[in-house]
Amino acid sequence: MNGIQMQPPLPTAPSERQVHWQGVYTTKDPTAVSWFQAAPTPSLELIQGLDLSAHAQMVDIGGGTSALAGALLVQGLDITVLDIAPAALAYAQARLGEAAQQVQWVAADILDAEQLAEHLAPGSVEIWHDRAVFHFLHGDERLQYVEAAARAVAPGGYAIIGTFAPDGPERCSGLSVRRYSAEALAEMFAPAFQLVSAQRHEHITPGGSVQAFTFVTLQRTAGPA
Repeated sequence: MNGIQMQPPLPTAPSERQVHWQGVYTTKDPTAVSWFQAAPTPSLELIQGLDLSAHAQMVDIGGGTSALAGALLVQGLDITVLDIAPAALAYAQARLGEAAQQVQWVAADILDAEQLAEHLAPGSVEIWHDRAVFHFLHGDERLQYVEAAARAVAPGGYAIIGTFAPDGPERCSGLSVRRYSAEALAEMFAPAFQLVSAQRHEHITPGGSVQAFTFVTLQRTAGPA
């Protein structure tokens, strides 16, 4: 890719979600928020354990300030980072420097089907990664998310989802969250995806607290989205 590809900005009338997260990343130190990881070890290990095609297309949902994209560049993946907050993407680009030119950066709301259709063609994604976005969704938002993932991920491709575990926090960034076991996540994503593996991860926040996460690797079935 030539130059940093920042996709068109969010609409001029942002949603409450957009306002919230843009506010977070313009008022807080990204290395001090509870979800900060100096090294995205659980996600890296799960992705590196997959049998992928050369130059597989990966999308990192809500990965604006994560170090994951930079850590994966050596694997030759075609990486898109999608985040609702342009400020989060700008932070990641600045941290990567010239290497940011190798990543596609998309400012979009995962629940906006029109925005997603502009950037993620049906069946174009081999790896869908999400650490700590899905657990913020409630009600029909979860169904919208699953439908979006099912459209984007090719049959045989993978979705890696990390959420708070049943004994994890009930709130994060001032918002209520839903907590999931591996079985509950598998049920949410079925029948479009089937469970491949699951693990528990205990994340240590910058403040020293322990947050329990559930990570699942799901595989896209051959059925319809």
